Amino acid sequence: MAGRRTDTRERIQQVALELFAERGYDKTSLQEVAERLEITRPALYYHFRTKEDILASVVDRLCDSIDELVAWAKEQPQTAASRQEILRRISGLLEDQWRPLFKFAQVNQGVMQGNPAGQRMRSGMLGMLSVLSVPGASAVKQFEARLAVFAVILGSVPFLFEMDLDEAERADVALEVATKLVGDD
Repeated sequence: MAGRRTDTRERIQQVALELFAERGYDKTSLQEVAERLEITRPALYYHFRTKEDILASVVDRLCDSIDELVAWAKEQPQTAASRQEILRRISGLLEDQWRPLFKFAQVNQGVMQGNPAGQRMRSGMLGMLSVLSVPGASAVKQFEARLAVFAVILGSVPFLFEMDLDEAERADVALEVATKLVGDD
């Protein structure tokens, strides 16, 4: 039974983020989320009482995965191979679970700025941005390390690049550019 509850929560989170990105957070009601899922409002309320609860749960999941990635990355040796693996893992998490939240955050920047979940996401992102920086490296190298993370993230934003590439190709190109930014030892 716990598996079904988790699946339903994840479906609610996914559908809510899609609607928040399509219609805007403020213009989306829990009723619309329930209708899109083809469940009743009481069934939705069993899992989440408010839109804020849905958003907080999604951000918590994102931040937990960022925290895990940062902790793992800090244990790795300071090598080009390690930095490349960190970038691959960021790209993989973006493909797997982060993309809908980043899309939501782009469309709903005002909501994220004034929300505790947005502050937690910002803190997590700052931690992730610094994970590729080598202590004592030049300002240029530290900037390149942060740009590498942004390159991977921005590769998932189709409207920024008028290129005839599908989503997977764009992600591959972004990862290649990011890898060049962190360079060799």
